[in-house]
Amino acid sequence: MNLTLELTTEQVIDFLQQMPPEEKLTVLKALAKEARAGRAEQMKYAESKVRQLCAERGLDWDAMSEDERLYFIDDIVHEDRECNR
Repeated sequence: MNLTLELTTEQVIDFLQQMPPEEKLTVLKALAKEARAGRAEQMKYAESKVRQLCAERGLDWDAMSEDERLYFIDDIVHEDRECNR
């Protein structure tokens, strides 16, 4: 039989405050590892989308200079301007 316990964020923090320092560190490391994995996944997705946008505009992300890449991203962020590079 599985039980689910629902806690508020404040309750979780209070619970963690009661743990010994070594166990807090273990929890912190586990959370950091999970966050890193999530960020890596998000970056892969974002990179694939940027490459796709480049291809749609006849551009090659890998062949672009750092300045060209920055300009391209700036154009995407500022939709009020037309991307022309």
